[in-house]
Amino acid sequence: MTYQIILAIASSFLLILSFPNFNLTYLAWIAVLPLLFALDGKALRRAFGISYLAGVLFFLGVGYWLIHVTLPGMIGVVLFMGLYFGLFAAILNYALPVPGYRAMFFIPAAWVTMEWLRSTLLGGFGWSLLAHSQSRNLPIIQIADITGAYGVSFMILLVNAAIFLTFKDIRAKKFKKIPYLLVTVFILYVSVAYGILRVKNIFTGQSIRVAVVQGNIPQDKKWDAEFAAEILSKYERLTKDSSKEKPDLIIWPETSVPGYLGKEKVLSERMRALAESVETQILAGAPTEKGAKAAYYNSAILFSADGRVIDQYDKIHLVPFGEYLPLKAIFSFVENFAPSPIGDFSPGRDYKVFKFMIERGSAEKDIGWKLIKKVKFSCLICFEDIFPDMARKFVKNGAAFLVNITNDAWFGRSSAPYQHAQCSIFRAVENRVNVVRAANTGLSCFIDQKGKITDAVSSGNKELFIEGYRSRDIILTPTRTFYTSYGDIFAYACILYTLYFIMNRKRRSRKG
Repeated sequence: MTYQIILAIASSFLLILSFPNFNLTYLAWIAVLPLLFALDGKALRRAFGISYLAGVLFFLGVGYWLIHVTLPGMIGVVLFMGLYFGLFAAILNYALPVPGYRAMFFIPAAWVTMEWLRSTLLGGFGWSLLAHSQSRNLPIIQIADITGAYGVSFMILLVNAAIFLTFKDIRAKKFKKIPYLLVTVFILYVSVAYGILRVKNIFTGQSIRVAVVQGNIPQDKKWDAEFAAEILSKYERLTKDSSKEKPDLIIWPETSVPGYLGKEKVLSERMRALAESVETQILAGAPTEKGAKAAYYNSAILFSADGRVIDQYDKIHLVPFGEYLPLKAIFSFVENFAPSPIGDFSPGRDYKVFKFMIERGSAEKDIGWKLIKKVKFSCLICFEDIFPDMARKFVKNGAAFLVNITNDAWFGRSSAPYQHAQCSIFRAVENRVNVVRAANTGLSCFIDQKGKITDAVSSGNKELFIEGYRSRDIILTPTRTFYTSYGDIFAYACILYTLYFIMNRKRRSRKG
């Protein structure tokens, strides 16, 4: 085993330790450093192989929980995602060496390019971005309201690159008048100073009380018709218990309703009666069927306090090989290896903003004033919260807060629910909105506009595989961040910067 492979493995382990459940977030700031040394001066094929190995090990370490769903699928995802690390090495190999400070900025720009591609291409899987490792480091992540998560990834790689180039200069006995580390510390200082100001910011506005319920239904019971009555009874009980705290909205997890709402009349009637009995709006996840050709959707349905269906959102971004089979003519064989049947859901099309009215009255009957407020929010189902542009579109459409309903029971007692919540934290900061999460099991919690988890469903210091509910007041502040308005401009700038050096290398090659 050559020292380059040892360095690649070291980077993988440092990166893994930066994420849940280890949460050694400070390691991310040096985690890519061994890989940069391993790639230094290597031929393209060798560099690609070394970095691909690091990527495979990293994604195996943070995505091992996929084994609870499918072993072949886990292997396929890990091997595929590792290619993006190989791509990072190929870009560096092709465009470097570039001199001086340009190299220091080029390395993180190339990394952001790689992260953007894996978050976008072929449906995208922006899970465990380097930025997500800092989800607990509130001052660091506040720049996401300008740059998105990619800006935080850039900052981390900038530190790694500065240390790498400093060591190279020491070895070559060449020193800059203004050291790389000094420039990096200044940039980091400005970023953290901005973050501290944002963390100290006090958000004001109207408040509403929201409750989330977590049913903790085992996967082997969830779609068994024999347990449908038991499941619905459990959610009815949790809903009635949570209603005692007078919430304005009660949220159930993804597909928590054990049947097709609308199609199954008895089930629909029970939901209507429940909302009417607690006199509270209920957002419930359920499969639905629509159209003459019986298209099926993974939906969120909002019931009014008098039992009416106000509106419905159909999940737009479906999980490939889980909720649908892409390219059936090619991948039909996959169904033979799937541990459970692959769904046949259709994607929704509308970026729905739910609206409902709440009333506030005086406790003094003789005063008799009444305040009516309109509440607007949108729902991200399952892993839709990993796509920043989806959350951004909902907020641009008028959503004052976001809801994520999910079911992380698939992944057992693992780090997956905590990694998933990291994505919601960045959606909150990017758009300066509250994100309320309701999971069948997972991290059912409240995230404020600064990315802080303010409360969560828990029991005996446990958050996974428990049932319960939690209510909390959230502040709705009408804000519009730079990121909400303009999206991933920072990531696009990094891509253009990377392409510039690639094209510049081509011109140099022709002249040579």
